Amino acid sequence: MKGRTVILDHHEGREAAALMVDGQLDDLLIDSDAPTPGTIYRARADRPVKGQGGMFLTTPDGPAFLRQVKGLAPGQMLLVQVTGHAEPGKAIPVTQRLLFKSRYAIVTPDAPGLNISRSIREDDLRDRLLEIAHETVGRDGPGLILRSGCAAADPADIAEDISAMLATAATVLGDGGSAMETLIEGDGPHTLAWREWVEPAQIVTEPGGFARESVLDAIDLLRGPAERLPSGATMYVEPTRALVAVDVNSGADVSLAAGIKANIAAARALPRALRLRGLGGQVVLDLAPMPKKDRRGFEQALRAAFRGDPEETALVGWTPLGHYELQRKRGRIPLSEVLG
Repeated sequence: MKGRTVILDHHEGREAAALMVDGQLDDLLIDSDAPTPGTIYRARADRPVKGQGGMFLTTPDGPAFLRQVKGLAPGQMLLVQVTGHAEPGKAIPVTQRLLFKSRYAIVTPDAPGLNISRSIREDDLRDRLLEIAHETVGRDGPGLILRSGCAAADPADIAEDISAMLATAATVLGDGGSAMETLIEGDGPHTLAWREWVEPAQIVTEPGGFARESVLDAIDLLRGPAERLPSGATMYVEPTRALVAVDVNSGADVSLAAGIKANIAAARALPRALRLRGLGGQVVLDLAPMPKKDRRGFEQALRAAFRGDPEETALVGWTPLGHYELQRKRGRIPLSEVLG
């Protein structure tokens, strides 16, 4: 089945959204009991951690950890936002740099100025978007980023979206409360799908969509570590307590180019494999054997593959043993924890 399809449904009693591209599951969002990235708390500073330059906070959902604190004293109340998924037994990662993100706009109170997504390159369109932003925000408003979805959006919808985010930001920043409280819940799967999957797509909202669109079959495959690659190669993605181990096997191909072919196929498939499983942190690739002269081609394929991935990923480089390392933001709860 060609094209893009967004399915909004529930899975095992939890709100869920799936993105199918050309009949293949490309992205998956399932609600969990953990605090959602984007959640904003009024939190209380608890105790500093001198060696790490941060401070533990107390929030309505449990302990949180804030890095790079200056002038913050225990007992002080402050506004913080959840930035990612907390590993089991660890504090919720938070920041004081609040972002108010919607489909077309991101309000950035701590970063003044008007900016437009770099993916929008047409000068006339950029000028029109700047006019909309100036008219809506005004001279002394907070910072604003217009997202790539603005390229095909109606100007009235963009202005409405900006106004809604400005109003939300003003309400939160003007908060005068003195007790711990959750001020804004992070977006759930259905809202997040509307916000992030902006390319034209067929929308399926009727109950049972996951079964009819083969999403359930794809989820069953994600319970295992194997990812089938072209030419009979296989990639195994297995999270451990310390890191995510990725093993690439060339399979039955015994040609001289078997290793580089399998590794490039793995590079192209890796962002999707990590995204669907909700995996982040340190990722170590044990690649199929290939000559050192082929490493540059592999790196280029890996860099191109991660360029369009929504989660921030640093391509660290090679280890002395010939493994390749990545560092990926833990922006989602692992699928294994959601499915149980």
